[in-house]
Amino acid sequence: MTAAKYYFVVLPEDGRMYAFGDVANYFQFLEHKEVALTRTRIGGSPMGSTLVFGITNDDVKSGKPSVAEQVFDAKLPPADDFYGEVFKNGRYYVFSDLKVMKEFIGSGEVPYSFTDIGAGPGGATLVWVVDSAGFKKGRPQVTIDRFAALRKDKK
Repeated sequence: MTAAKYYFVVLPEDGRMYAFGDVANYFQFLEHKEVALTRTRIGGSPMGSTLVFGITNDDVKSGKPSVAEQVFDAKLPPADDFYGEVFKNGRYYVFSDLKVMKEFIGSGEVPYSFTDIGAGPGGATLVWVVDSAGFKKGRPQVTIDRFAALRKDKK
């Protein structure tokens, strides 16, 4: 893989950071609050808490870092059609820019966004995060459509 198409992060109240480069692993974690295979870095998150990577059987077999590990370590750039989510405090923060996503993970701040209160799965709030140029263009419809497409079979 030459670029990361997806990157998902969950920041639960326990302070840990969970990162996924695989859609299925991410959805499994959201549903069950656990994932079968992981690699962990104690104190490895930007906040100094434990960082847990959800990995796949293929990651185990290859013995190489997962997509999420490579993205986190800045060893895998984002694809042109990058898509990312951070689930935090019952809200989905949705990104099309990895740099902006990483800044949010580190700071918890979103300078530019559009918000749909209660419009997400289970009544969660959806926050469409953009940069200043994206904010001037309006709601990020391509990103909104991708969020829906990832969940179309989940209903």
